[in-house]
Amino acid sequence: MGDGTALAERIAERRDGSGDPMAMVGELRRALVLVPVDAGGLWTAQLGGVRWICAFTGEESLARFARARDTGDGQETGRTWEFAEVRGARLLDEIIPAMGVPAGVAVDVADPDGAMLFPPARGIVPDAVAVDAPAEEGAA
Repeated sequence: MGDGTALAERIAERRDGSGDPMAMVGELRRALVLVPVDAGGLWTAQLGGVRWICAFTGEESLARFARARDTGDGQETGRTWEFAEVRGARLLDEIIPAMGVPAGVAVDVADPDGAMLFPPARGIVPDAVAVDAPAEEGAA
């Protein structure tokens, strides 16, 4: 339990059509993922009105991301990337709600055949911050 290997396996199963999406979410919750950090905190990207926390299942996938970000062509630049090891449940249950904007987790984004998005939807993030949660009665 813990490292991102099982999460990467659940993502691969889901991408080939054989995996259970809720088992994959459960594996993210249990996994320790690597999240790059900079002076502003956890590394995020904005896409489609959602703030995505970039998380990685291991050092190899994080290194591929770092190489692509450093030069755009995957070559080494010698830059050192700092990262935090964070339990997926903490990302989903604590960090995303504290962000104050629609947010999700993008896993292994530098791996075109292994990437997976966990959007701010019910069943993934708390209902209070899910974009698909029913509106409260009387809310304007």
